[in-house]
This record gives sequence, structure tokens and C-alpha cells, in this order.
Amino acid sequence: MLSVHSVAGQVLVLQLALVVLLVVAAGVALALQAQQASLEEAKQRSSVAATAFAHAPGTAAAMQSADPTARLQPRAEDARKEAGLDYLVAFSPSGIRWTHPNPHLIGKQVPGGYGPALAGRTVTSTSHSAFGRAVDTTVPVKAADGRVVGLVAAGIKVQRTNEWALQRLPLLIGSAAGALVLGIAGVALVSRRLRRQTHGLDPAEMTRMYDHHDAVLHAVREGVLIIGSDGRLLLANDEARRLLDLPADAEHRRITELGLEPGTADLLASGRAATDEVHPAGDRLLAVNIRPTAPYGGPAGTAVTLRDTTELQALTGKAEVAQRRLKLLYDAGMRIGSTLDVVRTAEELAAVAVPRFADVVSVELLEPVLRGDEPTGEHAPMRRLAVRGVPEDSAAYRVGERIRFVPGSPISAGIADARPVLVPDLRAERAWRDQDPVDTRRILDNGIRSLIAVPLRARGVVLGLANFWRAESSETFGTEDLSFAEELAARAAISIDNARRYTREHATTITLQRSLLPRALPRQSALEVAHRYLPAQAGVGGDWFDLIPLPGARVALVVGDVVGHGLHAAATMGRLRTAVLNFSALDLPPDELLGHLDELVSHIDTDEARTDGMGPDREGHGGGAAGRDGELPPADRPYAADAGPDGTSATGTAGTRDPDAPALEDESLVGDGTAGITGATCLYAIYDPVAGRVTLARAGHPGPALVLPDGPVSFPDVPVAPPLGLGGGMPVETVDLTLPEGSRLVLYTDGLIEDRERDIDTGLELLRTTLAGAPGASPEQTCTAVLDAMLPAHPSDDIALLVARTKLLPADRIAEWDVPSDPAAVGPVRAACMRTLESWGLDEIGFTTELILSELITNAIRYGAQPIRVRLLYDRALICEVSDGTSASPHLRRATATDEGGRGLFLVAQFAQRWGTRYTPSGKVIWTEQTLDGMRPSNGPEDGGIDTLLDQWDESAL
Repeated sequence: MLSVHSVAGQVLVLQLALVVLLVVAAGVALALQAQQASLEEAKQRSSVAATAFAHAPGTAAAMQSADPTARLQPRAEDARKEAGLDYLVAFSPSGIRWTHPNPHLIGKQVPGGYGPALAGRTVTSTSHSAFGRAVDTTVPVKAADGRVVGLVAAGIKVQRTNEWALQRLPLLIGSAAGALVLGIAGVALVSRRLRRQTHGLDPAEMTRMYDHHDAVLHAVREGVLIIGSDGRLLLANDEARRLLDLPADAEHRRITELGLEPGTADLLASGRAATDEVHPAGDRLLAVNIRPTAPYGGPAGTAVTLRDTTELQALTGKAEVAQRRLKLLYDAGMRIGSTLDVVRTAEELAAVAVPRFADVVSVELLEPVLRGDEPTGEHAPMRRLAVRGVPEDSAAYRVGERIRFVPGSPISAGIADARPVLVPDLRAERAWRDQDPVDTRRILDNGIRSLIAVPLRARGVVLGLANFWRAESSETFGTEDLSFAEELAARAAISIDNARRYTREHATTITLQRSLLPRALPRQSALEVAHRYLPAQAGVGGDWFDLIPLPGARVALVVGDVVGHGLHAAATMGRLRTAVLNFSALDLPPDELLGHLDELVSHIDTDEARTDGMGPDREGHGGGAAGRDGELPPADRPYAADAGPDGTSATGTAGTRDPDAPALEDESLVGDGTAGITGATCLYAIYDPVAGRVTLARAGHPGPALVLPDGPVSFPDVPVAPPLGLGGGMPVETVDLTLPEGSRLVLYTDGLIEDRERDIDTGLELLRTTLAGAPGASPEQTCTAVLDAMLPAHPSDDIALLVARTKLLPADRIAEWDVPSDPAAVGPVRAACMRTLESWGLDEIGFTTELILSELITNAIRYGAQPIRVRLLYDRALICEVSDGTSASPHLRRATATDEGGRGLFLVAQFAQRWGTRYTPSGKVIWTEQTLDGMRPSNGPEDGGIDTLLDQWDESAL
């Protein structure tokens, strides 16, 4: 029998109470759930029955008949019985019953509360009825014209739902009883096992035994281990953990897996008896005693005691100290400067020195260094970047906090003279304590007693300060420690200076690239556009995109890529983007524009190759990598920061750099400044919203993706020309596509579809799947979906993405006329244009438009050839186009007083916001743009000057 006083008995009582409570709670919850389920079932049945009867054929007609009761009462009763309802009532919008299970209530008024149903809504509620409290659903019946001609209410009494729930109660009670029996059986088994393991002891006895065991085990100054027969460590006291340097999770692991010396591990795992056998354990020599535990009544295993028989502090020689410090310097060279990041380098310095040289290390840098600037030598504040060895809240200054050293203090003097400062006992250093009494007190309270402060100096400039602290439990710093701290700080200073210069160059490159990319796309009506640009992880690159409005409401889309990364790639990208903008201003078709761009890149490559040393001015200096007098080219010279005072590098080899040392200038930022533009690609497209047609051409660039409004995704076959600069005068081919309105054109660079771990075919298929999975998405949503699905974790190349959804200019905003070669036709065409402007509500600009059209049409008749056409486009501006069959372009000039002509085009330029000429395969188009608000261009004539211009107009030509 279990005793209530024993641990097993008390656990049994608690478990029984808990099981009963849980079973009762579960039974109550199931009962409530069953009741709720019955109520929900009643609601569904009433809703389905009422809806079915209300929408049944003939119900609405019967309600509108002369005698609704005669037609509806039989049907309602049949439906009520079939559905198992308590009532199914049809009544008029005024509340008069047409049907009821109780015929005496037919023709009587229905109680209020059906207002929402009269408004056309289906209402389900629990309310009082003639049958008592019931679940009721009221459904409106509507005629063909949408008005409510009657209502149908179906209900089930709540009492019936309770009966349904009671029907399920036996099953619930049986389940609860079964669970209770199983729970009690499980509790009994657990308590029986617990009783065997605790030997029937009560809690007080167990607590007393554990306290005595723990006190004796951890109080002795010998290491104690208990090892099982399977070689696993069962118990280790504090002294054993210290002597063997055991990990925190050592217990229950095999002895051979704890990282002990092989001889010691083999002895402990063998299980044989041993007496005072000496074995090494790290830097200690331990006397080991082993005895089996089985003869004393315990389980099979061994008990081990350990004694430290060495006094390493007294025996450690200077040779061992020097060896450890050489090892520390080697580790510092390997670990400090692993990245070109100032903060990370400071943290690496602190991590290397703690705890092998100092207990606490803090690193502060001058604020200009953090920005990539070179310190000016003035006494500027520092910012603490790294603290290692103590929690952050116990440091004198928090990480990231600004620090100013009081002039005259030892550290301030050391920074000014660029020399290290040794403070053997901080408690006795009054000047150090006076600079910040509160925080220096906190340092002393944390047990810090000794300090070495070393300025971080590179190329003769102080970048910051490294502070090495030791606690009172360690030896105080001495003079031999000072030189070692200097050497450690010097190595870190070189890496910090390299990281500083990298930061400066990175900021410069980023600024340049951001200034060269479009900050905002121009406003236009032909396309809805969204874009993304993501630089590569290694640095900025040469990808770019652009959207360029063109005459005639057209828009040009551009995506380009300059192979490579760095400053040169970004600058090249800016040159090419500017060239594309300039060529677009000439309104060239895509194939001609890419041809001119290819020729421009070829010229640039030729000029840069000539300047790079291939010309005669660089000849005669000998071959190979060395230049004049054997001097290394700039890229191979050691950095100034790596050179020692005697001209040798920091590694001790004159004229060379350590190949493992981090580069001062990251080639991903700077790039090859002598390289040409070979490797640039470009895709150029022009979209015309009037015809819904896009013309595309590409030079070495990936083709676009096309998503039609109904969802299909395709990659149009756009003929590919060689990359820019490699065309060799070969013609560029174009392709014309007619796009439905709402199509999405996706332009991108190869960084989106190609990566080190993904080939182009896989990338294209992933792009197709992503676009197909977002039908009807906006350009912004498309950009987000594409990048979420395709962006690599560590992009190795830039990514430019441009998504454009097409629009069409409405047909009622386009007007065209054919003009015969007869001066008399000017008047009728001009009148037709004025009527069109009136229909568009543009009367305010009618006068100036009339002047412009008169001049353009007259010039086309006089100097042009058929066919002559006039087209007006009503977009964000009024666009007037006059086309003819000749390629001769008019030129703006200032007519003299004796000239009979030459003033008309000048007048056009004065009144139009913009004007120009566009060449077509069959001739040319002269176009003008006018603002819709009637505002004249800033360089147009004032009101007083209009008459002067009109006086020079040849009215006979009109």
C-alpha cells in the first residue's frame, strides 16, 4: 500500500485529482459543444428550408396572386413536414400571415422584427414565436423587378435542439468515463514506478539526503567522478570540472567524447583500479585514483578522485609565455581584418585579445574614421565600437557612445603623442579617475585594476584607441606587456585603415551610381510602370534602366548592363545612359539607335585602348609587368599603410605585399579604370499607345517577357545583335508586336535570371512560373512577386527590373484627315480641326492651334508630297502631327525684313510648347505639343507681341 506521506503517495493523490478535474472539464466542454452543434444544425436547417421555399418556382407568383393562402398553405405544410420544421410561415410585406401550421393564425399579424428582411437581407436569429423560443430564418421573396413581394420564415424550437443534444449525452458520458478509467490506470502505474525509484521515502528524507550529498560532493577540494559501466560520465563535482575543463553538458556523455588527453581518457574509460597514477590534463598534472562501486552496494561502475599535483603558476617560464604570445600574434594576423568593415575589424581585435592577453578589451575610433574620412589630427571625439570580456552594461561607456578624454589625462596625452600608456594600478592613478568619476568608479567596482591604452596608428595618423584591461584576479600589466600590446594594435590599425579607405571608396561609388540612375520616372500616359534596382553584394555595378517620353504620346523603355562592378562600371553606365537619352531626343527607331550606340562604344574603346599605353607615347619602356626603371605598376606596389619606416612592407619583405593581406582598394568598387566598355548590352523598345504596338531591338541583352491580359506568359523572339562595341557595323534587326491593352512587358538584366547556382534556362522557367502565378497583378505587385521568388540569397550581379503595363489612347481622342495637294484644302481641314477641339473642350487653345495647323499644312502642300495627313492626339498635351511623303525637314530661321517667307515656323516655335520632326520609312512627320491649359511656353511671345508677329504673316497663304 502507498503511504500518503511518501513521495509516491502524494504524487498519486495529486495526479488523481488532476485527472478527475480534466475529465470533468472535458465532459462539460463536450456537452456544451454538442448543444452548440445542435443549435447550429437547427440554424442551417431553418436557413436551407426557408431559402429553398422562398426561391422555389411559383412562390413569388403565388404571393402576388389573388389568394396566396390557397396556393401556398398546402405547399408550405408539405415542405415543413419534409424538412422537419416546427413552422414554415409565408407572410406579406405588411406582416399578414398567408400560411401557418395553425390555421387559426392565418390572416393574423406577424410580430415585429422582420425589418432587415424587408430590406432584402436573409436574417437568422433565435427569438420568441407562437411555438415558444425558436431558431428562426426569415428570407425575402423578390419579384422579377427586384421588389420584395413577401417573406418566408422557417423555425425550429430551441427545445428540440436541446433534445438532440441530450441524445448525444450518453456517448459523451461514456467517453468521459473511459478517459477517467484510462487516466487512473496510468496514474497508478506511474506512482508504482515512482515508489520503486524513491524506495518509499518521504520528501523530507529525500531532501536531507540530497543536501548532505551535495554539500559533501562539492565542498571537497578533490575532483570526484562517477562513471557508469558503459563508460558514460554520471556525475562530476565542481573541482573535477575545473581540473578537467569539462563542458557544461559533460554528464551522460562518454568519457572518450569529452576532449580529454588520450592517456587520461583511456584510463578513466578502462574501469580498472588505479592509485595515484599521474596523467596530464591540459596544462595540469593530475593524480588519479579509481575504485569500482559494485562491491559497496551500488550499480556497476567506477568512482574516480583527482588531485592537482602541479603548481603551474610557479613553473611557467618566460619561454612558454613568449610561445603563447607568438601564437596569439599569429592568430591575430589570421583573424583581424577578415572583412573590410571598420566595426567588424574592431570587434575582431577585441575577440582575439580576450582572454589570452587581457580580461577586458575596448576599442574606440575617431568619428571621421567611421565615415571613411582621414582624421585631421585635431582633438576629435571618439566612439566606442567594441567591448569584450564583460557585459555591455558594466562598461564605462556603452557601445556606440561618444567619448571625450579630458586634456591632461594619461590617455589624452598618449593620443596626442601617439604613444602607448601603461597604468599598472588604476586605483592609484588620480588623473585617470578625475576624467569621469562615475564611470571610472564603475570600472573599479567590476574588479578592473590594470590598463594599457594603445593608439591605433597607420601611416603616421592616429585612428583610434585600443584599451586592454586586467582584473584583480590576473597579473598586472608590465613593461613587457606594453610592447606586445603595441604590436597587436599595429596589426589591427592597418586593417582598420584599409577598411576606412574601403568605406570612403564605397560611399563615393554608391553616390556616383545613385546620381547616374533615374531618381523618378517621367510622367506619361502610355504605360503604367514600376521598377526595381538592386546592387550586387560585392559592390555596385553597371546595370541601368530608363523610361523616355517621345513625341506622339510614345514612350521608350531602356534596360542596359555594363559587365563588371565598381566605379568604372558605374561611370560607364552613366555615359551610355546619357548617350541613349541624346539619341532618343533625335527620335530614332530602335535599330538605328542601337547602331549609333554600338558605333559610339567602339570609338570609346578605341580611344581608351590608345590612351592605355598602346600608343607611341608609351612604347620603349620594356615589356612585362615592370615599368620604367623596373618600377612596379601602381596595382602591384605595396600600400603605404603596409610599409615600415625603412621602406619595407609590414611583413618584412621589401617591395612586395602579403598575398593574404586584405586589399586596400576593393576591385569590386574601383574596377579596372583602364578597361573599355566591351561587354555592355542594351534592350531598347518604343511603345505607341495609339496603335498599341511596341518595336523592340536588343544588342546582346536578354529578351523581354510578355504577359497578356488573360495570363499567358511568353518570351518574344527578338533578334539579338552582338553586344555594344562588338557589332562591327552589322545591322540591328527589330521586331514589331501588337499588344492588347493591359499587357505587361517585363524587361530585366541577366542578374535576375542567372546566378552562380542557377543557369539561364532555369531562371527563365522560374520567371515564367512567377509571372503566370500573378495574373492581373499591377506592375508594382509584379516587381515584388518576381524579386521575392527569384532574388538570390547573395546576389553576385546587379539586378534591374522594369515592368510596364500597356494602355491605349481612346479612339475618341484621335482625329485624322487626309489633305489633298491644294491650298484651298487648308481652310476645310482647319475648320474640321477646330470642331474637333470644341468637342474635346479645348476651345481655349483653339486660336493658337489654328495658327500652328495653318502653317504646318501650308508648308506640307507647298514643299511636301502625297500622302499628306493631319492627326490630332488628345493626351496629357494636345499633339498636332502633319505628315507628308518627303524627307526634307524644315529649319527654323529668323526672316529679314525683305524676306517673303520664313516667319511661319518661327511662329509655330513661339506658340508650341515643343515641336520637332520625326522621320518615317515613307516620309516625315512634323509635330507640335501644346499644354491643355492654354499657357504659352516660357520663351513664347507676350500678348503685346502677337500683333507684331501676325503683321509678318502672309495671309494670302491662308
